Amino acid sequence: MGGFLMPTDLRVRYDEGVRRRAAEMFAEGSGYRATAGELGLPPTTVRKWHRTYAAIGLEGLLSMGGSCRSYSWEVKVAAAKAVVDGAEPKADVMARYGIASLSPLERWCKAYREAGPDALRPRPKGRPKGSKAAGGGTSREQELERRVRKLEAENAYLKKSIALKAEKRSRTGRKPRP
Repeated sequence: MGGFLMPTDLRVRYDEGVRRRAAEMFAEGSGYRATAGELGLPPTTVRKWHRTYAAIGLEGLLSMGGSCRSYSWEVKVAAAKAVVDGAEPKADVMARYGIASLSPLERWCKAYREAGPDALRPRPKGRPKGSKAAGGGTSREQELERRVRKLEAENAYLKKSIALKAEKRSRTGRKPRP
């Protein structure tokens, strides 16, 4: 392989030294294809690194794979609006707003196109209120009440169906089938 070490954290495929060397090559003016060839890495990976380096610099590139960065609603809307409405290049928008990865920007743009800025508002985390607990459930009494309501609805439906058939027969003058 290209002389890189696999890290112990399997979420990050290449160690900091390889990313640091790539950043040095970017600073020297090397493109992502040349850097990928020199380091023996996949061009798609190095292209992501190049975008990250251009957007937030060396520190952002070296901190890749750590905890996910969160962005405010205002930053999300401004970035998505710049790409969707302003037709600005994604790399420029990433650099202006300090967005570390292309993936969240593309998700924000898609949500913004489909449902507008409100689609980018933060959603509450966790289980919604009123949902059943894992160990809990309905009591026997609640289950029986639910069953009674279902049977009453079925009964009302059948009565209505019989009445409609009788009305139809009376209009046409037919006798009921045995």
